[in-house]
Amino acid sequence: MTLVSIIIPCWNAEAWLEQALDSALGQTWPETEVIVVDDGSDDGSAAIARRYGSRGVRFASQTNRGASAARNCGLGLARGAFVQFLDADDLLAPDKVAAQMEVAAEAGPETALCGAWSRFSTSPADADHAPQLLCRDADPVAWMVDKLGRNAMMHPAAWLVPRPLAERAGPWDESLTLDDDGEYFSRVVLASRRVRFCPGALSFYRSGLKGSLSGSKSEKAWASAFRSLELTAGRLRSAEDSPRTRRACATAFQQFIFDSYPAAAGCRTKAAEQVARLGGSDLQPAGGPRFRLARRLLGWRLAKRLAGVLRR
Repeated sequence: MTLVSIIIPCWNAEAWLEQALDSALGQTWPETEVIVVDDGSDDGSAAIARRYGSRGVRFASQTNRGASAARNCGLGLARGAFVQFLDADDLLAPDKVAAQMEVAAEAGPETALCGAWSRFSTSPADADHAPQLLCRDADPVAWMVDKLGRNAMMHPAAWLVPRPLAERAGPWDESLTLDDDGEYFSRVVLASRRVRFCPGALSFYRSGLKGSLSGSKSEKAWASAFRSLELTAGRLRSAEDSPRTRRACATAFQQFIFDSYPAAAGCRTKAAEQVARLGGSDLQPAGGPRFRLARRLLGWRLAKRLAGVLRR
């Protein structure tokens, strides 16, 4: 039976860690190891993780260096032929790993395996189960074109990564904070021969947490998001420099301009240069009927500033 390593980076997650650990230990796949790497928490997270040592959970700790560094630490400790990443506030359905391992048996070690995922706020019972754009089989370049061109995401826990792909992709980029997962899994996808979607492999993404990295709007966070996009777009065009990849990359840089405004002025300038260099984009900023009316009358910049004022 093939061993699967479940790696859980943790920082001040005492409110959710037990649920995450229970979902990892509750997998129906019989051969798993669960590794928690505490990233310098100052709450009760480490004590919770140590308590689970009696159930076989392996524990490591480090000074606070970020989630990517914690994941790299976990990778160094992992013994499995497959790797499952799970953030400490997210959850796995009981048969998530088993469903993907069934596909892995015939797909081969060069296939990137993704699964269905849903957003929730309190309990999986309130998960939205909305269809996700990237939940499909595809060749790596087509998958990445959809990701960048349609501003789509794949939940990090939705992946199951064969160890050869993890080694080919390399470690997580510890210089990134926001969208470190998007950058990492783009490398996994582009190192693969194919992406396979497993509809029966379900994970749950906890949304709406106050102070979460994914919701951060600091200048440092925007700089990380821009750097992640630069790296991802560059790798996609190295794999295939074509009208479809240039268009997808230009659209992604234009989306960054819309999302980050009025912050990150320097990054937005660089993004605009990329859009022009790649042939331009006809993307318009999305919003409801009132925003679209304001955009037509006032321009998107003033419309976005006005929307921000009204939300306060």
